[in-house]
Amino acid sequence: MGNYIPHIKSDQKPPTLREAVRKLFHGSKQEYLLCSNCFQNQGLRLDAQKIGTDDHSACTNCGSQTGRKLNDGSIATLAHRFFVLGTFHRCDYGAAPIVQFNEQQTTDINMSPWFEADLHLIERAIGVGFFYYGPRLWMVGEIEPLKALENPETRKEILSRILREYPETTFNTGNVFYRLRIAPTKPEETTEYDSAPAALAGTGRLDSTKLPVMYASQDLQVCIHECRVAAEDELFVATLAAKRDLRLLDLTELLPEEQATEFESLDMAVHMLFLAGKHSYDIAREIAAAARDAGFDGLIYPSYFSLLRTGGMPFETVFGISHRRIPRFAEYEKSKIVPNLAIFGRPLRDGIVELKCINRIVLTRVEYEFHFGPVGYKWIDTLDDNPEGVS
Repeated sequence: MGNYIPHIKSDQKPPTLREAVRKLFHGSKQEYLLCSNCFQNQGLRLDAQKIGTDDHSACTNCGSQTGRKLNDGSIATLAHRFFVLGTFHRCDYGAAPIVQFNEQQTTDINMSPWFEADLHLIERAIGVGFFYYGPRLWMVGEIEPLKALENPETRKEILSRILREYPETTFNTGNVFYRLRIAPTKPEETTEYDSAPAALAGTGRLDSTKLPVMYASQDLQVCIHECRVAAEDELFVATLAAKRDLRLLDLTELLPEEQATEFESLDMAVHMLFLAGKHSYDIAREIAAAARDAGFDGLIYPSYFSLLRTGGMPFETVFGISHRRIPRFAEYEKSKIVPNLAIFGRPLRDGIVELKCINRIVLTRVEYEFHFGPVGYKWIDTLDDNPEGVS
């Protein structure tokens, strides 16, 4: 994930802010201040073991020789992982952390016994305070093109912009991709791997009763995620190939919007749309229908499981500016997205796709990467209900 950037609430000039970032996350001291055994919270201990250095000297705080050692930079990284990324709150569109920290603030968050002692330990070690973060509102979906897409009366204009501003790409003849099925009735039959039958139309992100869609990917891992498979499922995969060049609208590209802020960004609106849940499907289906009406054979769109596949973090910023707005971060941002294919109609029946092979898939191992976050940190309005009746 790289080095994390802290939230800086300050009137200082940018060079001083950059120095604050450098000091927190790269560390200004070489000596070890804490070790993984210093922490009481098991989640913090385990994360500290991942981040810390294998050094058998005695910890200057707790005396342990077996704990993995942390200098000031790695403590800041641990704090960011646990208290910032660990409090990430997803909204209908977008997300933002509830807690942040820096060297300018004093701690003013609610604490629970599950992490209070450890938070104070971090405070003393690197001289920071933890506070409730007020995100820039674009991070939680306040983006004009996205709001216009949510409103059926203003949606058409944004759909036209999507067709104009996103690039067209050609999926070349012979290019291979995959389609997964769970327990098809006749797994050896070609028809089992075409678009879903009419009885199931309108249940996916892009298909409707008027527009069947073949969902597929060139990434087999994503195929398995997208199908929400369980350990007991019988899985079959078709290897498919384009029989002719396919004209696709590519919604995974980052749009160069030099004159637009995040609040005005079509790029950010579409990015959030495809990371959202089922409440976004009606909008996505209208994008698909508009692309079909414009003569496209299908879409390349971001997988909902992109970030779980790549390990990327959503909506990363530098000083409140989205990475997607900064040209030198463009390749990094694109690397976090896994493209899926959506081909309109019934491509196997219509002869624009051919089936090359059918195989059974046998899952042999599943492994998860994760980190921890706190419990009991949320702000409580003490002016709300008064159960004791005290005035």
